[in-house]
Amino acid sequence: RPKDVVKPIPAFRNPHVGGEASGASRKSFHRPTTPLITPNSLVMPRPSHTHQWAHNKKQLPVVDVVVDASLARCLRPHQQQGLVFLYECIMEMRPFDGGGAILADEMGLGKTLQCITLVWTLLRQGPYGGYPVLRRIIIITPSSLVKNWVKEFKKWLPNSNLRIYYVGQKNKVEGFLRQPSLYPVLILSYEMYLRVSDSLANINFDLLICDEAHRLKNANIKIAGSLQNLGITRKILVTGTPVQNDLQEFFTLIDFCNPGILGKYPYVCQRIGPSSFRRVYEEPILQSRLPQATEEQKELGQARANELSRITALFVLRRTQDVVQSYLPGKAECVVFCRPTSLQLTVYRELLASNAVQACLSSYLSCDANHHLACILALRKLCNHPSLVTPRHMSLWGCFRSSQDLLPTKSQKQFSLDMSKLAAESLEASSGKLKVLAAMLASLWDSSPREKIVVVSNFTRMLNVVQELCACKGYTFVRLDGSTSSTQRLEIVERFNSAHSDCFVFLLSCKAGGVGLNLIGASRIVLYDVDWNPANDLQAMARVWRDGQGRHVYVYRLVTTGTVEEKIYQRQVMKLDLSRTVLEKKQDGKKAKFSLEDLKGLFTLEEGTASSTHRLLGCPCDHENNPEMDVSVDPFPSENADTDAAAEAVSAKSQRNCQLGTPPASSSILGKVGCPRRLE
Repeated sequence: RPKDVVKPIPAFRNPHVGGEASGASRKSFHRPTTPLITPNSLVMPRPSHTHQWAHNKKQLPVVDVVVDASLARCLRPHQQQGLVFLYECIMEMRPFDGGGAILADEMGLGKTLQCITLVWTLLRQGPYGGYPVLRRIIIITPSSLVKNWVKEFKKWLPNSNLRIYYVGQKNKVEGFLRQPSLYPVLILSYEMYLRVSDSLANINFDLLICDEAHRLKNANIKIAGSLQNLGITRKILVTGTPVQNDLQEFFTLIDFCNPGILGKYPYVCQRIGPSSFRRVYEEPILQSRLPQATEEQKELGQARANELSRITALFVLRRTQDVVQSYLPGKAECVVFCRPTSLQLTVYRELLASNAVQACLSSYLSCDANHHLACILALRKLCNHPSLVTPRHMSLWGCFRSSQDLLPTKSQKQFSLDMSKLAAESLEASSGKLKVLAAMLASLWDSSPREKIVVVSNFTRMLNVVQELCACKGYTFVRLDGSTSSTQRLEIVERFNSAHSDCFVFLLSCKAGGVGLNLIGASRIVLYDVDWNPANDLQAMARVWRDGQGRHVYVYRLVTTGTVEEKIYQRQVMKLDLSRTVLEKKQDGKKAKFSLEDLKGLFTLEEGTASSTHRLLGCPCDHENNPEMDVSVDPFPSENADTDAAAEAVSAKSQRNCQLGTPPASSSILGKVGCPRRLE
């Protein structure tokens, strides 16, 4: 065979290269495949002498594991590195005790392709005698992604004889159980697995892949314990957001992936659990980030953060979208702070003065946390559109005895009259953000009808409002929410992405479509409301800016100024900073219950500001006192304009006369931060 063989990628190559084959001859055993090695082949690392001694008891010859050429040529450099990393982890070639890996690449980096390549390679090959490492794999995924995984297997392995069984409405698990040896790959949803876990208990699986593995973050849920009972050592957890709210969630993933791995350090002498993790790692790290932290606390927190990063880097691989920027078109992010309407301000004041909110503040210790969240939810819905907090809907919220807890009877009557009047005049007249969205859609429709836009919301009733707006204006649209079946999802997405489709707007529920969707048919995306969890917003953004996108992408985040939405947005920035602290050695944790000071801040209305976020970031410009900004530049350039010039125009518009720059703690979420464009 040719001597000039491409070596494994240096970043993850094991320094101990194995010796020559010994023991049995090639003819004394069956080798499933004999891969042809060429100068351009992608070859996995050979096992070290130590690995051979531990895992090759039969002294089979050591052979090269070569990636199928049809797949290898499709892998980008970062995907090749990821493949080698995963291979070394599940083959126990890396210096840690365990066979699990967490593939934590950001959205759009091809995590599914890396997993499929690994599965196909090890179903056919192995380093010892060529015997396959894997014979049966189980893939657990959100229900909305089951068919997507099947589709990806067919896409990347079109000519293979690999038989895949997926459990769905028509395909019952009994079909797999009758002849499990026929199907090397089993795919099913988390919910379905819980129903059939007892039936699968006696099946031997060699590898477990959990897609969107952050669903395992709650240590109390049944699914994690049930999956552990399968006794699978080799695991791959796939998630673009391993740290969402706090470090306890990260610990749950780590301990599920490689049980007990954090117990092997000098601070404790037994296996670490959630409470000891909090004491050893979480509390020192969080305390070191407080403004009043002492030098000693800062040093201890930094040391524990470095230690946690060092341990997890052995089996957690995290790359950001920076690695694929050269393959993708440009992206511009814009945070648009929108003034609430007079009706929204009036109702907002009424809600803040209501019995329900005052009870949260005056009876903080005795008040149920669900009551706090219900009040905050009412404010969030009001920021979207007043019709979401009508007295009829308030009475349905279980935390309140009646709608009078939030709005007095007199105010309810006036509110109903105002809503009826506004509904007759114009749908968007009662909401500041809807005004902005309506103007945006009209501008895009008139200037560039070929472009498409995605509108994302956390509330299906808000999607109803936007849908009514589209119907009134004559915009063609499709919609995907929690009521959409998996079959309909694929049809809707394919129809929207088609170049021949006349669909202009894609209405998307954040919870139902935040993962796994490919909406590259659109080049614009509007996040209509902000989520407590920044990962949900980032997931939604990644539906558009990803592989296959051919246009410059524009992301618009709408925030109602001076309200609870700005407070939530500011918390997002803090949570993303916490994630970088651990995963990228550059986070703040969400508490289970709000403090009294937290609630006072949330239940505050700042009426005289263009943006409290802008003020908190410390910009010295005078836009608070002189908010009239130059509107000569179109903030929503059409696709007919030069994309680079358009992006610079948006950036220049948002930063005109502003000295703010780009604060490190907020750069990833704010983009190029500048003075907000004041939208009345």
